[in-house]
Amino acid sequence: MASPDNVPHAGRRAFLRGRASARTTIRPPWALLEPRFLDACTRCGECVETCPEQVLVIGTGGYPEFDPRLGECSFCGSCVDTCASKALDRSTTSLPWHWKAHIQHDRCFAEQGIVCASCADGCPERAIRLRPALGGIQTITVDPAACTGCGACVSLCPATAIALRIPEAPP
Repeated sequence: MASPDNVPHAGRRAFLRGRASARTTIRPPWALLEPRFLDACTRCGECVETCPEQVLVIGTGGYPEFDPRLGECSFCGSCVDTCASKALDRSTTSLPWHWKAHIQHDRCFAEQGIVCASCADGCPERAIRLRPALGGIQTITVDPAACTGCGACVSLCPATAIALRIPEAPP
């Protein structure tokens, strides 16, 4: 299970490599906490090969990652079922992960007055809503209770204005 504490902080590495920001690593559904996942995962690639949605890839260090730009995770569990090392383990939590869609409002076409509803139309949980605002511009909201973090909206957004993030806990 992912949490804000186990998301690798690669900002320093990205800075040293000349990239302003690092891409967040999203492990497959039901992954153990990051240090335990890295210890348990044998990097066999079985989870990547068995993924029917083909949204898992071999990432940094040969470890599997979910890439929402490739499409939606259906949470079918094929990756977990083939994980002999138990680095992916449904018995530790009922939730596949805590990732949620996050709208970068300054990049969103709909919020700039351009007709677009790709994210809302493609959300299988109907967690993304467009609301009319002044001047024909719409605002986009994500219902965190309904969002599963499946990534369908990420791959569909023509403005690349959506990313998956783990919401911060309220103070």
